[in-house]
Amino acid sequence: MPAWLEEIVAEEKLLLPGNSACAGCGPAISIRHVLDGLVAAKPESKIVLVIPSSCWTIIAGVFPVNAFGVSVQLTPFASAAAEASGIKAALRLLGRDDTTVVVWGGDGSTADIGFSGVSAAAERNEDIVYVLNDNEAYMNTGNQKSGATPEGAWTTTTPAGAPRAGQKKDIARIMAAHGIPYVATLALGSVPMLRDFRAKVTRAAEVRGFRFLHILSGCPPGWRYPTSQSTEVARLAVESRYFPLFECDGGEWRITFQPKQPLPVRAFLETQGRFSHLSSDEIDSIQAHVDERWNLLAGLARGRV
Repeated sequence: MPAWLEEIVAEEKLLLPGNSACAGCGPAISIRHVLDGLVAAKPESKIVLVIPSSCWTIIAGVFPVNAFGVSVQLTPFASAAAEASGIKAALRLLGRDDTTVVVWGGDGSTADIGFSGVSAAAERNEDIVYVLNDNEAYMNTGNQKSGATPEGAWTTTTPAGAPRAGQKKDIARIMAAHGIPYVATLALGSVPMLRDFRAKVTRAAEVRGFRFLHILSGCPPGWRYPTSQSTEVARLAVESRYFPLFECDGGEWRITFQPKQPLPVRAFLETQGRFSHLSSDEIDSIQAHVDERWNLLAGLARGRV
């Protein structure tokens, strides 16, 4: 085992055992590596975690219960970025500017209901780390479509007979357009992806200003796959280029994970019941859009867009 991986295995885990996350919860793996990675990068810094309405307000628990080894503030759907901004300002006045304020928001609160607050905080370049935990629907309330739901996907509001039309919001590029210091996409599906993930968390810890981490996080009941397959589904999402891993650091775009032999997007779609109704022609259409997005990203990385 490489030394960097041994260090990760030995870390004190800030998501505590016995929490109420579902079996196989993809975000549970991701939030552990975000929090532990921030502490590893800045051991002297404390963390305040701000969580808007989501599965994670339930998982975190109600005072005096706390599923985390850090301070947690629970907020309504729309106000997480504003509340995080206020917490950071108060800490600065108290002389505790070294405290890292982290928002852990779902796609509903980030891309939809709370987007105005997220955009405003980014425009002000607030010194916070905003994490989009993207499971591509409103999962805590029963799997309704969000702005991040992908084309063709089944949800309770886009049933198989009338699945999601159009493509999901390109939220990472939208945030990069604000001119913020750091934007990155992350996913956990293999050891190389873990190294990429932790490197981006470390970079986010080093930068000051608004940092945006977009994490693809599978949901077994919502996506309809076995609970043991969360990391495999994430791996296929990246290796099919359905979810490219990239960063925009100080305005410079870079693809951080290049699949050696890209898989067809069908390999990712067929792992999940939410896409089981799709025809071959519909899958071909999704493949075309995946290829278009990859080519656009490759152009950004070459400085040609």
